Amino acid sequence: MGDVMVSDWSSRRVLVSGAGGFIGSHLTELLARRGANVRAFVRYNSRNDYGRLELADPELLAEIEVYVGDLANPEAVARAASGCEVIFHLGALIPIPYSYRHPREFVTSNVEGTLNVLEAARSQELARIVCVSSSEVYGTAQTERISESHPLQAQSPYAATKIAADQLALSYWRAFGTPVVVARPFNTYGPRQSARAIIPTLISQALSHGKVEVGSTSPSRDFLFVEDTAAGILRCAEVGGVEGEVINLGTGLEISIGALAERIFHLIGRDPTLATVAERTRPAASEVERLCADTTKAESRLGWRPSIELDEGLRRTILWIANSLELFKTTIYNV
Repeated sequence: MGDVMVSDWSSRRVLVSGAGGFIGSHLTELLARRGANVRAFVRYNSRNDYGRLELADPELLAEIEVYVGDLANPEAVARAASGCEVIFHLGALIPIPYSYRHPREFVTSNVEGTLNVLEAARSQELARIVCVSSSEVYGTAQTERISESHPLQAQSPYAATKIAADQLALSYWRAFGTPVVVARPFNTYGPRQSARAIIPTLISQALSHGKVEVGSTSPSRDFLFVEDTAAGILRCAEVGGVEGEVINLGTGLEISIGALAERIFHLIGRDPTLATVAERTRPAASEVERLCADTTKAESRLGWRPSIELDEGLRRTILWIANSLELFKTTIYNV
């Protein structure tokens, strides 16, 4: 494991882009709990809504500086980054089905937005910038477990923009010495996740209806609880000697969507009918059939491993969704 670069976050000025998102809100909250001076970059909307960050601990939220802007605006990003020691870049457009309809928006948000963050980082002295990627960049697994050297294969416009963003970030390390680390989480789940993802879709439909509809039951995924994901991303900024590296964050275990549904139904104590939907947004050739992480590098270089097993994570997620059903449109999982 590399030398510890940051052991104490107290009073350190950090920027989190995408702080209004699912993972971003949890990371922002974790940093605030550790005593960091957090500047949360959230996308402006006319509702003055901070997204999932609104669901954070109110006492912690009061300590967080919310900066409203758009990653596509380089001036806004530069101002947000000013004076920060560490940047966590999570801001991205992520719904895969939407990327088939409007790929240009994904290029603007995910590629140009990342460029703006990297340029802001390059213009000042930073200890670290952690760019958060996605396991979707690997496409369907070609090996039993996916290591960081696995070929990159975009099977959606979303995945293509994340590959581009990752490579852009790594080029800034090689070309300019910008202290970049690319964290690559596998399928994160947990409280605050929207119903665009499979686990909240299964849970919210099972709690609300006697029938649960999904796109496909055969693909398998490596599901990582959001608190573990946030801890892994934080670790990417704490450990020295990993600049210019890509690091997977996952469990090394996979489960099919069908088996996942059965496990969720068992934990909820209900037995709804599980139905697949014939008409889907995702083109057949773009279906990612398997994703399962090789976590060797995260364990050896970061000293990180997940601590929440799937059943425990599902119980926590079920409890949260059961108390928050008004936030969910229990629609078909269409990814």
